[in-house]
Amino acid sequence: MSGHDVVERVLGALNAHDLNGLVACFADDYVNETPVHPRRGFVGSAQVRRNWSRIFAGVPDIRARVPRLAVDGRAVWTEWEMSGTRTDGAAFLMRGVVVFTVADDTIASARFFLEPVEELSGDVDAATHRLVDEGSARGGKDSS
Repeated sequence: MSGHDVVERVLGALNAHDLNGLVACFADDYVNETPVHPRRGFVGSAQVRRNWSRIFAGVPDIRARVPRLAVDGRAVWTEWEMSGTRTDGAAFLMRGVVVFTVADDTIASARFFLEPVEELSGDVDAATHRLVDEGSARGGKDSS
């Protein structure tokens, strides 16, 4: 099975809300790295099950699509969009990239760059200001 096929299997199980089918797409010793949030990384398909059990319960109409996908050997680069409505009525929307490593027809690892979409933080100028100006203020002055 190709990397493309494995991702299609993940997408199908996710959209069918098939928890067992989804978890079966991941190796037992699956490694998830979340470089932007390092403490969120984990090992094991049991955590995949816990995560998706909660997501399916909290966003019962979740749907996903993969608008772009590229395969390079065992690496599968994917762009995701997940949307739905949370049980509290709030909109749920996440977009980003996940880079999978596929081995033995399952996902062995992933580098996860998928984040909730937010529209409140302003334009690029506001974001750059927060990144540079406010970020330096939080870091404090040189201690020399």
